[in-house]
Amino acid sequence: MTTIPTPVDPPGLHGSPAFAQGMIAPAGPTLYVGGQNGTDSEGTLLDGLGPQTEQALRNVLAVLDEAGTDADHVAKLTIYLDPSVDPNEAYAATGAVWGGRRTAVTVIAVAPARPGALVEVEAVATLAEQPE
Repeated sequence: MTTIPTPVDPPGLHGSPAFAQGMIAPAGPTLYVGGQNGTDSEGTLLDGLGPQTEQALRNVLAVLDEAGTDADHVAKLTIYLDPSVDPNEAYAATGAVWGGRRTAVTVIAVAPARPGALVEVEAVATLAEQPE
């Protein structure tokens, strides 16, 4: 049984190489990754949108790894961006860490709760190994 979510892209909707319109996630244990800011292991917030975005995604990957899964098993990302930033800059910064993985994505312009944070990322993932 596969545990990797499958993209759903209806032919009548605009397609994107960066995201899927929907994801079918296999039934089973699900991991919900709480909002991750661009902070290092000491809790220091990195400077700038690009470095914060990359670090927030590395933090998501760390939670996935600790739970025994990986980015290929992510069905949904929600990205909260400070309204003052350019979403294109945040998108460009994702490539170095997230690569070309397609998943369902929602981007919301809202100030993250931590002062100085420009981005916050949360994820929903299936576990890599599910009991039969």
